[in-house]
Amino acid sequence: LSDILNSLMVKCPAQECHEEVSLEKYNHHVSSHKESKEALVHINKGGRPRQHLLSLTRRAQKHRLRELKIQVKEFADKEEGGDVKSVCLTLFLLALRARNEHRQADELEAIMQGRGSGLQPAVCLAIRVNTFLSCSQYHKMYRTVKAITGRQIFQPLHALRNAEKVLLPGYHPFEWQPPLKNVSSRTDVGIIDGLSGLASSVDEYPVDTIAKRFRYDSALVSALMDMEEDILEGMRSQDLDDYLNGPFTVVVKESCDGMGDVSEKHGSGPAVPEKAVRFSFTVMRITIEHGSQNVKVFEEPKPNSELCCKPLCLMLADESDHETLTAILSPLIAEREAMKGSELILEMGGIPRTFKFIFRGTGYDEKLVREVEGLEASGSVYICTLCDATRLKP
Repeated sequence: LSDILNSLMVKCPAQECHEEVSLEKYNHHVSSHKESKEALVHINKGGRPRQHLLSLTRRAQKHRLRELKIQVKEFADKEEGGDVKSVCLTLFLLALRARNEHRQADELEAIMQGRGSGLQPAVCLAIRVNTFLSCSQYHKMYRTVKAITGRQIFQPLHALRNAEKVLLPGYHPFEWQPPLKNVSSRTDVGIIDGLSGLASSVDEYPVDTIAKRFRYDSALVSALMDMEEDILEGMRSQDLDDYLNGPFTVVVKESCDGMGDVSEKHGSGPAVPEKAVRFSFTVMRITIEHGSQNVKVFEEPKPNSELCCKPLCLMLADESDHETLTAILSPLIAEREAMKGSELILEMGGIPRTFKFIFRGTGYDEKLVREVEGLEASGSVYICTLCDATRLKP
């Protein structure tokens, strides 16, 4: 049948051409005409009409674009060092801009520059902390915004947790000169058991409670690295050279207080004692020795704010239970006493710098001053929670 069809004679439809050719040779004859081929009748090869590129399967898309892919690869190898991805993204970007689809183009450009179309995880973490959102409240906001806008503007909680690791103690290397007594030389210290470092309980008192804490020196390092930009900016504002390595003197205010009854707040977890106590600290002031005087490079503007208060130890205990409190806090106090006679060496702004620490217990209330600090009687010698003024020396 095909032989019969191919042998059929067809008259050429082109003007001034009355030649008759067989159907088999018709395509070749038509292509020899120099005029526009649109006016000529072409042979329908049959088959289904071409589908739109985006409606095809991935395999069919690759097949359809094979020739273009080869050309793009040749161009990328020749002009862009083989970076096919950047060539394709740039082509896509130019196509979006040409069609005035600038919102999509801006998002694509952000991805190409490594910024992403949404907020950075560290920015989302700062938003969550500064607006006092719990994890569940933040997650609800994240889901709502994503559902309404169709875009992931906020990052999921796991991304925030990864960003938080940089801010937690145990991330930055440091060194003490001379080394601290009875403290490990390891610097990658994260959250530890609150009773670690306790040789034996006070008067063989059985300590039966849950406590979690950071090592004091590791927590101080993390706090200082959080303030790196403030410290360097403070040096510049005082016309000091950035390369000065110290010694810096850091005044730390300690605080310890009960958090009240938490028995109704623990959810469906294990049964816990009714009361909780938190020990924390705030970096109040940082000065640097320059010439014959101390120059102030940082001072906390809101020393009683929750935002500058760094938690150090959290224990499920009653603040009136002095034996338990003293047992849990005694290793922490021992670390602090060791730091008083040593200097911290920490790399900040690319330069190893030296820090000395002065500790003030101005954040204790009267009940917590007794055995923990050894201050006289039940009243604190400090008369202000914002500075280190005492009854003896206002």
